[in-house]
Amino acid sequence: MTVKRTLWRVLLFCAVFGLGVGCATLPKVSRIMDDAPAPHPPRIDSSHGPLPAHERKAILERLKCSVPPTDLVERFNAVVESVSDNRMTKGNKVTLLADGQATYAAMFKAMDGAKDHINLESFTIEDDEMGRRFAALLSKKQAEGVAVHLVYDSVGSLRTPAAFFKRLRDDGVQVVGFNPIVPDTERDIWSLTHRDHRKVLIVDGRLAIIGGVNISKVYSSGHSTRQKRSKKPIHWRDTDIQIEGPSVAELQKLFLDTWRRQKGPPLTKGNFFPTLKEQGNSLVRVVGSTPGESNRLPFVVYVAAISYAEHSVHLTNSYFIPDDQIEEALIEAARRGVDVKLVLPGVTDSKIALYAQRHHYAKLLKGGVKVYEHASSLLHAKTAVIDGVWSTVGSTNLDYLSLLANDEVNAVILGKEFAAQMERMFAKDLAESRPILLEEWEKRPLFPRFQEWFVDLFLRWL
Repeated sequence: MTVKRTLWRVLLFCAVFGLGVGCATLPKVSRIMDDAPAPHPPRIDSSHGPLPAHERKAILERLKCSVPPTDLVERFNAVVESVSDNRMTKGNKVTLLADGQATYAAMFKAMDGAKDHINLESFTIEDDEMGRRFAALLSKKQAEGVAVHLVYDSVGSLRTPAAFFKRLRDDGVQVVGFNPIVPDTERDIWSLTHRDHRKVLIVDGRLAIIGGVNISKVYSSGHSTRQKRSKKPIHWRDTDIQIEGPSVAELQKLFLDTWRRQKGPPLTKGNFFPTLKEQGNSLVRVVGSTPGESNRLPFVVYVAAISYAEHSVHLTNSYFIPDDQIEEALIEAARRGVDVKLVLPGVTDSKIALYAQRHHYAKLLKGGVKVYEHASSLLHAKTAVIDGVWSTVGSTNLDYLSLLANDEVNAVILGKEFAAQMERMFAKDLAESRPILLEEWEKRPLFPRFQEWFVDLFLRWL
C-alpha cells in the first residue's frame, strides 16, 4: 500500500536525522533462554481459572503424544513465562481465515450479530468501498444500541479524509486516532515511528478476529492468475484467525489498554468481560507488544520457537528484514537438520522493503535455509508453523518497524489440528512461489546488489 511506502520513507528519514527509535535495541534472547527455568508444564488457565499442576501435565502429555517427538512446547513456554505474566488458555476454538475474503465475511457476520459492543482496532482504514461498508455497519449497530469503539492508526490511515471519521463520530461511534501526527495539547503524544500496527476485532467480549488484514478493498478480491502485463488488480494474500473462548479476554485487555494509553473518551458502558465458556480444544497464548517494554515479546517468541525447533520451521512473512538473532536462529536450525523454509514476497508495495529483504538471501541460502518468493499475489501474511504443533498468526512482521517501533499482537496456538491447517496453507503458498537458488542468486547483476546493500546500510542505523 502507499501508506507502507510512506512509512518506509519516514523510517529512513528518521534513521538519517536521528528522529526514529534511536538507541532502542532488541533484547538478547540467548540470555533470556539461558536464564529461563528448566522446562516444565506451562501455566494454563481454563474458563474457571488456573489449572492445577496434574491437569496441566496431562494436557501437555496428550499434546506431545499427537506429534513427532519434540521438546519445543515445554522449552518455549518456560522462556515466555520468564519474561511475561500472560498465561496460556485452554478451551479455545480457532478458525483459520486464509485470505481477505474469508476474513471480511467472518468480520461482517460477527459485527452484524453484535448485541453489546464492537471494539475495532486497525492500522489502515481506507475511505473506499470496503471502508464505507464497515463504516455503514458500525453506524447501524451504534444506532441499534450496540456500543461501538474504533481505534485507527493516524499514519496507517493517513490518506483517509478526516470527514470519514467525523461521520462515524456524528453517528455516535467513539473514535480514537492513534498517535496523531499533529497532536492536541491535552493528549501530548507524538511519534512518527510509534504506530499501532494491530488488527483486532472484538465482538461482545466473546469473539475476536486478529491477523494481518487491514480495512481496504485490496484484500477483498479473490485469487486469480495474473500475468505481469495484466491490468487486473493484484490479489493480496493475507491471513487472520477467529478466536472464540477464554483467550478473547486477553485481546480485550490489550484493546482497552490501548484506549487508555491514547486517552480516549470514557468508554460507553459495555460488558467487556462476560463469563466465557470453553468453545474448542486449542491452547492459545496472546502475545502483545508496545515500544518501551524491555522484552519485546513477539520478537522473543519468534527467536525462541525457531531456536527450539526440532523438525520443521515453515515461516511466511510480508516484510522480512530480520535482525542478526532471527537470521542466526534460522541458520542454526537448518544446520541441525531442521527443514527451514521461508515464503516471502516477490511482489511488493515497497521496493525499499524488498531490497532490504533480498540483502539477507545469500547468507540464509549458504546456511541451508530454503527461500521462496511468492509469485502470484502480494504476500501480506505474518504466520509460522513449527514442528507440526506450534503456530502463530498476527500482525508482527520480522522487520525493524514491527520489532522495535510498533504496537503488535500475535496469537500462539498449540495443537496438532490447527497446525495441520497451517501446513496445508503453507504448502499452497509454496506451490505458488519460486525457489531462490544460491548459484543463480550469486550471478545477479551488480546494480541490484548495490541497491540491497545501500538500503540495509541505512536500516542498520536505527
